[in-house]
Amino acid sequence: MSFALWMLLHLVLAAAGTWLARGYALRRQLLDQPGERRSHRVATPRGGGVAIVATVLAGMAWLGWREPGQAGVFAWVAAGLVVVAAVGWIDDHRPLSPWWRLLAQAVAGGLLVVAMTQSGAALWICLLAWVLVLGLSNAWNFMDGIDGMAASQALVVAGGFGLLLTGSGAWTWLAAGVVAAILGFLPFNFPRARIFLGDVGSGALGYLVAVLLVVTVMHRPGAWPVVLLPLAAFLVDTCFTLLSRMLRGEKWWAPHVQHAYQEWARVHGSHAGVTLAYVLFSLAAVLLMLGALRWSPPAPAWMSAVVYAIAACVWISQKRDRRLSKETGQ
Repeated sequence: MSFALWMLLHLVLAAAGTWLARGYALRRQLLDQPGERRSHRVATPRGGGVAIVATVLAGMAWLGWREPGQAGVFAWVAAGLVVVAAVGWIDDHRPLSPWWRLLAQAVAGGLLVVAMTQSGAALWICLLAWVLVLGLSNAWNFMDGIDGMAASQALVVAGGFGLLLTGSGAWTWLAAGVVAAILGFLPFNFPRARIFLGDVGSGALGYLVAVLLVVTVMHRPGAWPVVLLPLAAFLVDTCFTLLSRMLRGEKWWAPHVQHAYQEWARVHGSHAGVTLAYVLFSLAAVLLMLGALRWSPPAPAWMSAVVYAIAACVWISQKRDRRLSKETGQ
């Protein structure tokens, strides 16, 4: 199979699967209703991310068949994806306690650790894998609040890691498959969402980003911590928002619209502009990541710190402006 055909198949399968998922959601009335804790204004089907999951799982099965030596590794990676997606799918149908979701993510992280162990990864990389699955699965779930946001960010980040994994065999093909599957889904979700990822999709995308990040670190250990650059926008918005909610004594795990991107979208009345702004920031971060790896070893560390500091300043500035506008009644 050619690389172009591989990506085309993922794109077509994900697009067809999203169309089917939308029909299923409408029949089952799996709709996200507008509300004070939502950023959308019309009832919208959810659960479209199951198409990405199914497509990527099919790709993993083919990669395991094509490279028998890697079959066990991909089986463990796929098992982790199934666990994260399954608990999200259940939650899309019948809301679960966040602690059940966290337990499932912890199990999925353990399955990825097994996969990395079989790949010969160092102990610190295995521990990193477990932490990243929990962190990024939740980050993508928290940040999936406006049209195209979570899917577009996963597209940019996975594409960046895919470029770093060029020449890494089956992992290169996996990264390309993830990118193509997201491209198949995205027209249904942006610029106007006709279906949302749902918990099945947002958690799965976070898991897949964690997989690609860990594999990148494993194949290019000198890339740490520059590989965190593409995640700056999501991690800063997630961590700062959750920390501020904790400090105010709020239920940080409950749905809300306090992320910087949600407040920005509400002020400007447009999801598309905010999503594109985040995309441009992350694209710049990917380009910096690729450029930094051509520099001397000290460059990546300070460059990562600068980009995260910039993202933090933007977050603080946005929050300050929003607070001032409330005080002045504008």
